[in-house]
Amino acid sequence: MPNDKVRSSNQIKNPNSQIYDLEERTAKLGEDIIDFDKSLKRDEINSPLITQLVKSGTSIGANYMEADGADSEECKRLWQEAQELTLIFSSILLSKKNTHFDI
Repeated sequence: MPNDKVRSSNQIKNPNSQIYDLEERTAKLGEDIIDFDKSLKRDEINSPLITQLVKSGTSIGANYMEADGADSEECKRLWQEAQELTLIFSSILLSKKNTHFDI
């Protein structure tokens, strides 16, 4: 990510000049997923899917914090690659969505 977008290891500036606290946002995402989970009816078919959603959604914050705090040069390179892949995949999804492809 270019240096002009990074305020600190935890804050990202988006193109609209808003600063996002990534620890706060990933924690909020986990909380929102848990709240969403509570609204779903559980049955034998969707219960394992709901459990997986909660596990994966709430682990994002922990994984972010662990990677953000790492000192290893190799870890930083891998973190950068993961960020770039996320941006690429997001761009692909947005372009498909803009061409009326429902995901």
